[in-house]
Amino acid sequence: MLPVIYSDEFLLHETGYFHPEKPDRLTAIKTALNTASWADQLEWRLPSGEGARSPSLIEAIHRVHSTRYTDAVRQLANRGGGYIDSDTPVSPRSYEVALLAVSAWLDGVDYALQTGSPSFVLARPPGHHALSEMGMGFCIFSNAAIAAYYALEQAGIQRVAILDWDVHHGNGTQAIVENHAQIAYCSLHQSPCYPGTGEAHEQGAHNNVLNVPMLPGSTLSEYQPAFEQKVIPFLQAFQPDLLIVSAGYDANHDDPLASISLTPKDYGIFSHYCLGITRQIVFGLEGGYDFNTLAASVAATIEPCLI
Repeated sequence: MLPVIYSDEFLLHETGYFHPEKPDRLTAIKTALNTASWADQLEWRLPSGEGARSPSLIEAIHRVHSTRYTDAVRQLANRGGGYIDSDTPVSPRSYEVALLAVSAWLDGVDYALQTGSPSFVLARPPGHHALSEMGMGFCIFSNAAIAAYYALEQAGIQRVAILDWDVHHGNGTQAIVENHAQIAYCSLHQSPCYPGTGEAHEQGAHNNVLNVPMLPGSTLSEYQPAFEQKVIPFLQAFQPDLLIVSAGYDANHDDPLASISLTPKDYGIFSHYCLGITRQIVFGLEGGYDFNTLAASVAATIEPCLI
């Protein structure tokens, strides 16, 4: 069984009809997973929620984000909503939903560490662009970075790696973890593309960062050697006790926000690569805005984990 950590509460982060990061993304994925031939091998779990973790949830968030920033998001939501930046709306329930999303990522960590098996966090809003003092790029809280810091507090966990295969560079995640010797960050992303970060020469303060910029139009034929010659050796050398995957699916050919040409089945190959490093994996949803390829890609990611 593989747990999918999900709540209908995640649909209550309202971004507007024309915004790409909309609740329908999760609805499409849920439908695809429930109609898969192996649907009976999934265990749908509700996230713990703020009450179950409080105050540890807030403490976990404040290891990454300032109190000033989290208070500002809460106050913005309480006033009826608004925008953190031009791409990142906050609705009346967004603060609560963002807290629940973080809790879901932490639940994913707990499951992976307790069982030695993968988990999939089907949550929104995404997180990898969020900086310590500011959300941006559809992201409010830096879910993957928070999860990595949280994991290091668990017994026996010395090293955590984050693999980010979203088509956009996770500038927020890298900025938060690049000075931490116990966290490695690796990103494959389209370049040039939003947010304009993630240069190949960046290595972090402890040789713990690997950026692999991919040219527009890249396909699996470019991604496979990037994984096999760069990503896998980097992660294997780090020897993580836990692998967190910022699983974005906007590198699909049909996605409207970028120009990489992967197909959904390619993510099954990426998932196999991850399983060759460790089975203690948390896959957490980031981007992906074409509903059909998004849903099919999540299914392709999960299927190898069921073996």
